[in-house]
Amino acid sequence: MAAGKKRKLVIIGDSAFAEVACEYFAADSPYEVVAFAVEASYLTRTELLGRPVVALEALAQTHPCAAHDVYVAIVYTKLNRLRTRLMQGAKSAGYRLASYISPHAFVWPNVRFGEHVFIFENNVVQPFVTVGDNVVLWSGNHIGHHSRIGNNVFVSSHVVISGFCEIGDNCFLGVNVGIGNNIVVAKDCWIGPGVAIAKNTNEGEILRALEATVAKVSAPRFFKVLK
Repeated sequence: MAAGKKRKLVIIGDSAFAEVACEYFAADSPYEVVAFAVEASYLTRTELLGRPVVALEALAQTHPCAAHDVYVAIVYTKLNRLRTRLMQGAKSAGYRLASYISPHAFVWPNVRFGEHVFIFENNVVQPFVTVGDNVVLWSGNHIGHHSRIGNNVFVSSHVVISGFCEIGDNCFLGVNVGIGNNIVVAKDCWIGPGVAIAKNTNEGEILRALEATVAKVSAPRFFKVLK
């Protein structure tokens, strides 16, 4: 085991998120990433980033829970249900769930995190915030004071959640979403990029911003760019 590494880690998944998670765990955590695992029906390769890719169904034999923890590196597929199912399956099989909190995130000391969270760099998590289980905060978000993020939530990048907000279970928040003070986002909502939320949402809503319109004149012509 690498110097300073205390636990061996298997990452469930072999997508781009799995590759990114491997880099972060390897660089800034006490874990040594030793393998990836996917469900047998999705097993299309035997190696990724110099580590074996094994069938999830055989993980107890290849990488037993007594010596290995797991992290499920799956994004918001099926409103986070896939990541949730695989996480719960690993936990039921006896595996301890890993979390990653970047040392380059600003997290106030009294913030409370659940299990199996991944907090990227440059997140600001203010006092009295509660973050549930199985939450991903991608890079560069602001989570305002006294807010609560539920379970199985995926927050992409440069999202602003103001103070005293509540984000329900299973929600997805796209890039550059802004949520005002004292707002409740009900569970199972999908909020697209650039949406500003100024009132409470209803359960299961999709909220999208209007798409940008294309001007009739081209950019080179508007700015008088000579050929």
